[in-house]
Amino acid sequence: MEVLDASVSEDQNDDLREKVDYRDKTGLIPADIPEDVRSCIKARYTLGFLGFLGFALVYAMRVNLSVAIVSMVNQTAIPHSDDNDTTDVCSFNPITNGSIIPPPSPGEFAWDERTQGIILGAFFIGYVTTNVPGGRMAEKIGGKVVFGLGVFLTAILTVVSPFAAYWGLYPFLAVRIAEGFTEGVTFPAMHSMLAHWVPPLERSKFAAIVYAGSNFGTIISLPLSGWLCSLEFWGGWPLAFYLFGGLGIVWYVFWLFFIYDSPAVHPRIDPKEKAYIEACVEPKDDEDNGVPWGQIFTSLPVWAIMITQCGQSWAFYILLTELPTFMDRILHMNMQRDLLLAALPYLTAWIVGLVISTFADALLARRSISPLTSFKLWNTIGSLGPSLSFIGVIWAVCDRFVVMVMLAGLGSLYGAIYAGNQMNHIALSPKYAGTLYGLTNAAANVCGFLAPYIVGTIVEGHETLARWHTVFWLAAGINMGASCFYLLFASASEQPWSRGRR
Repeated sequence: MEVLDASVSEDQNDDLREKVDYRDKTGLIPADIPEDVRSCIKARYTLGFLGFLGFALVYAMRVNLSVAIVSMVNQTAIPHSDDNDTTDVCSFNPITNGSIIPPPSPGEFAWDERTQGIILGAFFIGYVTTNVPGGRMAEKIGGKVVFGLGVFLTAILTVVSPFAAYWGLYPFLAVRIAEGFTEGVTFPAMHSMLAHWVPPLERSKFAAIVYAGSNFGTIISLPLSGWLCSLEFWGGWPLAFYLFGGLGIVWYVFWLFFIYDSPAVHPRIDPKEKAYIEACVEPKDDEDNGVPWGQIFTSLPVWAIMITQCGQSWAFYILLTELPTFMDRILHMNMQRDLLLAALPYLTAWIVGLVISTFADALLARRSISPLTSFKLWNTIGSLGPSLSFIGVIWAVCDRFVVMVMLAGLGSLYGAIYAGNQMNHIALSPKYAGTLYGLTNAAANVCGFLAPYIVGTIVEGHETLARWHTVFWLAAGINMGASCFYLLFASASEQPWSRGRR
């Protein structure tokens, strides 16, 4: 690829051409490609920062219902099975630090466990339908519009969610489905942008920073939503929707002003940064030959990513949507106080993800490990850690401290997936990275609908340790089985169909 920029000398261009030839053969670039450091704030770092905040907000808007629903539901109005086994439960000690924990105020909605599972899972009905179209739209019209509108419209729907809940169950379900519909485009749209903005040896770390915004949003949303739900102002729980929805609207203004689809169209990017990026990444191909769907659906490397993401999503959404309920009903933890503890697994996963991804990029830069081995190694660790943490929770029984140590310790290894399968799509096909991510993410998030529904079915009327242990064994088994499939069939080579329909 020619780098034609007046601010870059011909000698630099020759050097870049040599490095690009190496990249074309290996899929990587050496760490010593010359890069100008004149500008303090790189355009791609601005993309990373606002992308991080965008994912933090969409996850905060997704997670707040998992906390708010505890305050929204009137437990005394829900019929319970007479044969519920009350002997296999954790003891309840209402005295903490010398004070009596006041009983939670009764909620306003009589939603049983199955209905709550449907409400928590409704989001994913909309979410899975727009992943593939979102990725394809980002490839055709640019990720800036698709990602930005995805966050903005999700924010608008979040603000109106309390009103929909008061209107009735079906309006609330409709808003949750619509919220999933608008948020479904965000991950594939960002993946398409990263393919054109981030050099290969920065991708693991960059993905950890940007996508780990989901962990940060969860960290903030869990305790803050719990605190807001405890207030009497405006009914308490609606504040959790108003706050994060409002912040999403403000974020959109900054996204519109600072972000562009590619370095080529950015009016304020440093010319040296532009030359560096364009020398390292696959140039954007404006020719549309159509998506080779047949080859994609018969590609084992694509199936490997899809299946391992399914297993990881099942485990992740058990924690994301069901952990507050488990803490409240089984461990009898105070939701307003102990949601700080519930956020710990996401905080540790965020930190571990950054550390591992930086280390993974360093190994690749030194050529100490091949891209394929790197993908498989970190993906295995990212699946094994959470699976062992579930088994640890089963072993801990009612020991609340050990439960949180297992989830925040072993569970933190989930962050390794950013150096695992998350960047694998770009390696298989830079041109269709958004479409591929949309496809695998849609399949994976079907679990986001199935997991809460199946959990509700398993524990309904029998909320005991034994029932919840079944939930955790199932999550661990699915996650590790899917990881083994990835080990067998993953690839780091660009696929023959990558350039378009053959």
